[in-house]
Amino acid sequence: MILDKVIADLKKGKVAPCYLLYGEEDDLIHDALCRIVELLVAPADRDFSLFSVDGDTADFDLIRDHLLSASLLGGSKVVVVKQTTVLQSREKIIDVIAKIRSLLQDSPDKAVAWFAVFLQLAGFDWEDVQNDGWRKISDEQWRRAVEGDDGEDRHLWLPRVVEACAVRGGVPDGKNAADPADRLARLLEDGFGPGNCLILTADSVDRRKKLFKLIETIGVVLHFGEVKGETLTRETFRQSAQGLLTEAGKTLASDAWMALGRKTGFQLRPSMNELQKLIAYAGDRTVIEADDVEAVVGRTKEDSIFDLTKALSEKNAAVALAALNALLDQGAHHLMILTMISREIRMLIQALILRESGALPKFNAAMEFPSFQKHVYPLVAALGSEAAKKDDLLINKHPYVVYNALKSCGRFSYPVLLRYLEELLQIDREMKSSATDPRLLLERFVMKACA
Repeated sequence: MILDKVIADLKKGKVAPCYLLYGEEDDLIHDALCRIVELLVAPADRDFSLFSVDGDTADFDLIRDHLLSASLLGGSKVVVVKQTTVLQSREKIIDVIAKIRSLLQDSPDKAVAWFAVFLQLAGFDWEDVQNDGWRKISDEQWRRAVEGDDGEDRHLWLPRVVEACAVRGGVPDGKNAADPADRLARLLEDGFGPGNCLILTADSVDRRKKLFKLIETIGVVLHFGEVKGETLTRETFRQSAQGLLTEAGKTLASDAWMALGRKTGFQLRPSMNELQKLIAYAGDRTVIEADDVEAVVGRTKEDSIFDLTKALSEKNAAVALAALNALLDQGAHHLMILTMISREIRMLIQALILRESGALPKFNAAMEFPSFQKHVYPLVAALGSEAAKKDDLLINKHPYVVYNALKSCGRFSYPVLLRYLEELLQIDREMKSSATDPRLLLERFVMKACA
């Protein structure tokens, strides 16, 4: 099921007993959770009808009591368990170990909770590891139980977490206790209190688990897989932003979209945070302009990258060097800068091929963007097949990106651009294999490219 369908059902009063939101995209999950809760519980009722717990330290008995009892206000009650571990799969046991190690120093309670998950996945009992029992586990036993981990460094973290457990009287919900996933499945089968609802979030799940299959059957499962590629990232932001803009009665000018995207990388949460500031800044105005973005959103590495690639395409050495130094001073890695320059050169090569292919009407570098968007860009967009849309090609970029590339490519010849790519490859080798200052290598290239 997709989020829009879930939201439409909720607005019609169709509420499932359980919702599972999982995947790699934390920002999308957070956004979806907020939208669902917004429709399930009125803000004024949340003190008594909305309960949220951390999956790392969740108490199943408390969750059960909340779900079985009626709300004090007489309406629905919603229980949210964030980043639950009950749906973790054995294949993720390495990730569980990583969490334990990262939490031991500052959050020992959470480390202990994750250690209980580790014991369940590995098949060990608390009695197997308490005191110095962990030392008796042979390397072969460890490798069979913890696939993918040779256990050579377990002496660095295992005794520490065992000691933390001992101080707290043992392991919560250990292997000898009923599996929390099975207990939750039985609770879901028996039914909650009238109108009550459970929402779970997780970064990963084992789809083979009984609990997952049960939620899929009588509840709602929403998967938020990793958004890959510039096009998908931009579209994800556009869809989320459109609802916020419509609600506020505002629109974002096309150049303002690009300016905001350049500053935030179209990543959902940073982009939406900045968009809320822009809506407030615009006041009574219905259209948010690019100047508003420049005034409200701080200067970022993306700004300097844009300045650098634009200056290179325009052969403006002074601006290009200033942008390069700004990037390095902001802490941008030299290999990332090299990648962005290489990408710009590839875009110029593609633009040059496109201009000389005869597939487009005569393109004039003095053409204004609105005219290009109306008369030329539709022909560019028509060149992209479904297969090509998966690649990082110029024809798949925003119209303004295509427009700028076509305007700038006439300053270069095809052989020169190819030579630049060869030189950038050589710079990449030097950065990785020699002691030459990366800043010096990049400055030399910029000066040569702008000559």
